[in-house]
Formats: sequence, structure tokens, C-alpha cells
Amino acid sequence: METMKDIKARFASAKEGEYNALFRHYENDERSGVQKLIQQYHKKLQALEDERVRTESMKKYEHEYEHLGYLCGIDEVGRGPLAGPVVACAVILPKDCDILWLNDSKKLTAKKREELYDVILEGAVSVGIGMASPERIDEINILQATYEAMRQAVSRLSVQPQLLLNDAVTIPEIQIPQVPIIKGDAKSVSIAAASIVAKVTRDRMMEEYDKVLPEYGFASNKGYGSAAHIEALKKYGPSPIHRKTFITHLS
Repeated sequence: METMKDIKARFASAKEGEYNALFRHYENDERSGVQKLIQQYHKKLQALEDERVRTESMKKYEHEYEHLGYLCGIDEVGRGPLAGPVVACAVILPKDCDILWLNDSKKLTAKKREELYDVILEGAVSVGIGMASPERIDEINILQATYEAMRQAVSRLSVQPQLLLNDAVTIPEIQIPQVPIIKGDAKSVSIAAASIVAKVTRDRMMEEYDKVLPEYGFASNKGYGSAAHIEALKKYGPSPIHRKTFITHLS
């Protein structure tokens, strides 16, 4: 008789399409551990099916406009922090994109964002990143700096999209037609993908800044105004990556 360890290994190494055959093979095995394993994988399959339905519902705009050609999702991260750049991302996904778990980056764990970051970069038709420095934010204000980062992201795509799907905003000085979608990062797979890549890109930058400016806790607060960050700002003064126009009331 197969041991539980062997059976677990068979399930763990099986592909999705092989589970039903395994269920039938072990359905009469009376060991409680085997039956629990079958239930566990039934739940796993159901979760996958539910996620496919949810993901399909996030392709509403992609299906609506796919006849136009390449669609590009755009989002930004970092408008609110006291320090660091604002980062924008533009992502063109293939029409047959089957990436699951795409969502507003804030609704995902850091681990899931990191996993999806690699999947998106591998599967996307093209990805463009744009950013505006703290100095640029101080110079032209955060809204204009965000628009500038978004234009930069679009300009760095390897193919020109026929339509931009934006998270809530209409980007000025851009000739490509645009569709602003409120809470777009939770309603469009393309915008969600851009949201994730922008977030991971900026978080990694802030973690690097933390290595040379450890007193501000950038690895954990990512430049946002946490109590510990504000306390450090008052104690040490602003760093070279702080946005001067954001901290006038603190310094």
C-alpha cells in the first residue's frame, strides 16, 4: 500500500488536468489522511475556477476595446509619500493573457506582488517604466510629475498601443486615445498589471535607499509618513530623497 508521503507527492507533482484521475483513483481509500488530501485539492481546484471567473470579469474593458489593437494599462504608485520618486508603469498584455490573481497591488501581499511581477514581465507584450524624482515633484508638483512619469512610461513601450486604459486619470499632452477608469486597478487586468509592476519597482528602490539612509526606515514605510518616519525626520532632518514641498510643516 502506498504511504501518505507517496500519495502527497503524487498530488503535489500533478498538473491541474490530472487531479480528477487522482480523485477517482483514491476515492475508496478509507484513510482519513487520503480523504482530507482529496478534499484539499478539490478546494484548490474550486479556488482556481473562482479565480478564473473573477479574472474574466476584469477583462471587461479589454474585451470591449480589443478590436482596436494593442491596449495599454497605466497606473502609478507613490503620489502620497514624503520621500522617494513617483513611479508609473505602462503594460500591454497579450489578448490571450491567462495570468491569474491580477488585482489592485494594495490588495496583494508583498510576496504575491513579487511573484506576479516576474510573471507579468515574462508574459507581457511590452512594459514601460517612468518616474519623477523628488526634485522634479518639488519643481512641478506631484500631479504634473505623475503625468510626466506616465508619459515617460508610455514612451518606453516597444510597441505603440492604440488605446490607454488609465487608473482614474486622463493624461495631458498625449495623442493616444484614453479611457480613464475609476478604481481601474481592480477592474482591468491591464491596469492591475501596471499597478503591480509600479509598486514592486518603487518598493525595491525604497529598500535600496534604506541601505544608505537607514535612520528613516524606508524599507518598511516606503517613504510614507508613518509615526516612526516623521519622528526620524524631526530628529535627523530631511534626507536627499525627501520631497521638500511635502514636509514644510514637519521641518
